Amino acid sequence: MWQFHVTCKDEIATPLPPVGARNDIRKIMSQNPLNLAVRFLLEIIALIAIGALAKVQFSGALGFILMVVLPLFAAVVWGTFNVKDDPSRSGKAPVPVPGIIRLLIELDIFGSATWALYSFNPTYGWIFGLVTLAHYTLSYDRIIWLLRR
Repeated sequence: MWQFHVTCKDEIATPLPPVGARNDIRKIMSQNPLNLAVRFLLEIIALIAIGALAKVQFSGALGFILMVVLPLFAAVVWGTFNVKDDPSRSGKAPVPVPGIIRLLIELDIFGSATWALYSFNPTYGWIFGLVTLAHYTLSYDRIIWLLRR
């Protein structure tokens, strides 16, 4: 059975392994390399989907401009507005924001990407949405940490 141990309000709740478990199990799931790789792929797919939808929805030069500008804007927002000392973001925060604001930014970008993919093919939207949900479910420790900030 897993137990949770929090020594300070500012630390991430990390599960303690069962007695006799190997020490490397103590790594928190949101920092697991596989989970971080999935997150990176989700971010890239989200930017591509947002740009592709802009190109499809608007014709001519406006479609091309929005295809470039919207993903670029989303990437700038994603990289600029962070929670100070977020371990998933190297701790740097060019513009510090509360954790709930950061979660809303992520929800907006991933939600927009899910909607964009769904508009192309409902199956793609469902798959992307479910993988995103699975990622956030596995990263529950980060969600708790963000909500406490």
